[in-house]
Amino acid sequence: MSVRIAKTLKAYKAGNITMDKALHALKGLPYEDLGFARVDHHRSLRRGFPEVIFGKGKTAAHTIKIARRIISHDGILLITRTTREVYDKLKKSYPGVRFNERAGIISYRKRASALKNGKVLVITAGTADLPVAEEARVTLEIMGNRVEMLYDVGVAGIHRILSKKKELDSADIIIVIAGMEGALASVVSGLVSKPVIAVPTSVGYGASFGGIAPLLTMMNSCSPGVAVVNIDNGFGAAYFAGMINK
Repeated sequence: MSVRIAKTLKAYKAGNITMDKALHALKGLPYEDLGFARVDHHRSLRRGFPEVIFGKGKTAAHTIKIARRIISHDGILLITRTTREVYDKLKKSYPGVRFNERAGIISYRKRASALKNGKVLVITAGTADLPVAEEARVTLEIMGNRVEMLYDVGVAGIHRILSKKKELDSADIIIVIAGMEGALASVVSGLVSKPVIAVPTSVGYGASFGGIAPLLTMMNSCSPGVAVVNIDNGFGAAYFAGMINK
């Protein structure tokens, strides 16, 4: 236990500071230095959820060492853009760990959490958008959100989304994932009275420029109330939805 933690707890027990002031003081506590990484153990205190590991570019050994420290401290783990190699090694120590191969995402929760009241609906324009949608779904679920999925309802056959008005109306927050020209987010937003989070994907032919075209379409949405995250960022959209739902 650091000196700062000890002093804060002592002051709280003595009645010299309130619970709110004690929590505020603890929010800025230092990280754990592993040499190759600095693990922010107080992310959950500041942000409401532990630090999430971005797996791409990290070695399996480094990823696993970080993961062990996060699980030890928080009992919750989320690794995005990772590999089966990491999953196989983690599973030996944590049998409950899960791997969604389509999204390349690992999740683990030592104890089940109560579900939040709001429901998040994740919509994809096409089947090719599923890896990003799965990343969003797993993130939402590990954060304790109620999630429903609606696949392959893009504007090329707009009757498909129009026939799902009941599902749209029952959601509290909607994540729309689309590549190509990315028009689906604006269409959905025009049909509902709730926040829409748009995720452009890199799905599409050459003129979509790896997701730039749908990104610009979503940012220029004619319908108000649309927030846009980065290309293929299902995790970012889900995290934002989780914060709204919280």
